[in-house]
Amino acid sequence: MDRHDAGLPGSLTDRVVGEVRQRVLTRALGPGARLPSIRAFAAAMKVSKSTVVEAYERLSAEGVIRSRPGSGFYVDAPLAPLSLADLGPKLDQEVDPLWITRQSLGRNEDLLKPGCGWLPPSWMPQESLRRALRTMARADAVALTDYGTPLGLPALRQVIVRRLLGQGIEVSSDQIILTESGTQALDLVCRFLIEPGDTVLVDDPCYFNFHALLRAHRAQVVSVPYTPQGPDLELFEQALLQHRPRLYITNSGIHNPTGATLSPIVAHRLLKLAERADLTILEDDIFADFEDRAAPRLAAFDGLQRVISCGSFSKTLSASVRCGFLACRPSWVQGLADLKIATTFGGAGLSAELVLAALTDGAYRRHVVALRARLAGARAETSAKLKELGLTPWLEPEAGMFLWCRLPRDLDAAEVARRALADNVVLAPGNAFSLSQTARGFLRFNVAQCSDPRIFAILRKAMRSAS
Repeated sequence: MDRHDAGLPGSLTDRVVGEVRQRVLTRALGPGARLPSIRAFAAAMKVSKSTVVEAYERLSAEGVIRSRPGSGFYVDAPLAPLSLADLGPKLDQEVDPLWITRQSLGRNEDLLKPGCGWLPPSWMPQESLRRALRTMARADAVALTDYGTPLGLPALRQVIVRRLLGQGIEVSSDQIILTESGTQALDLVCRFLIEPGDTVLVDDPCYFNFHALLRAHRAQVVSVPYTPQGPDLELFEQALLQHRPRLYITNSGIHNPTGATLSPIVAHRLLKLAERADLTILEDDIFADFEDRAAPRLAAFDGLQRVISCGSFSKTLSASVRCGFLACRPSWVQGLADLKIATTFGGAGLSAELVLAALTDGAYRRHVVALRARLAGARAETSAKLKELGLTPWLEPEAGMFLWCRLPRDLDAAEVARRALADNVVLAPGNAFSLSQTARGFLRFNVAQCSDPRIFAILRKAMRSAS
């Protein structure tokens, strides 16, 4: 008998039991699903058949599975509550993207947040928002009390049309759907285009909430390395041939977390590959207002045929006022609008009215111009301070608030983050953004959140203690 059959902690039997529990927890095996045969599971797990028999007996005793004589073993447990953390790879808590967000969203006034993804309140156009709120106080009863229309406020959609035209994206207001956030826009597209088990491509690294959202949709996620000019096209083509993905999600304007911008050559070649593979592209463009001049957009080159563009106003106007949008081909508008109705009914009409008032206030344009200059100064200052500590920026971004930096001396970013957290500093370790877990030595810094000198003193201390 194998020594693992004793059922000791960490034994092979425990591994088999844990594997079945994990499949039930992640809904890979639902109620009533048939488990692999003892012979097949033993071969897959590279253990003896007696090990699988022992594991199945333990699971049967716990009520997780049950035996049907002559038929096999079936899941007997009820459907497990969906846990995004359990659906993803097992990471340290400092690397868990949902953990980073939860900590950053806390109300702890002593917390410093160089790892978060938004501007400090003092950088936002508070006076414009207050004026917009006063305007809304005088709005008619329909604006204050009624549901929004399926596509959203027409006047705001027209403003968005003009903004997209500035990026070279030709679109009509009837192709714009307002959403309650950029995240909801992404969610609607995922609901519209993919089924559980479909393959979706993402960049590596990419915005960590792409991972979490796709886990929620139970998609198979495949990553492609990102370069300073865009995705690695050779590996992108290999992924298309090997995995036949349904969707690709990316940032083109200002890439999160690297700050890179897509080159025109890569954009054209990428679209040719997408056309050949019948691939739809979702272009998340929430950082557009940070740019002095618009970087290439896939949606502009493609004419919104196989590219969907989405954005929001949370980064430059207000994260509290939830309003986003998506732009797509005309034939998809009705289906996406119906999904919006099914999930949120009328949408956030009051938020749309407030955003419209703020965007059409002349002060917003001045705010954005000043913000770009302020971010440029913060990028230069933060980059210089990080270099003094031995961190090397992957590139010097042309715009935006992110610096993607490599730690010196093969330091583990998760360990550095763990030690910095003890001093109330939330960092963003690289593997939170990397599906392949190949960004162990990287940290993402938000330059707008790096003005406090304590951050660099604590970072230095954390790096020394993590060595």
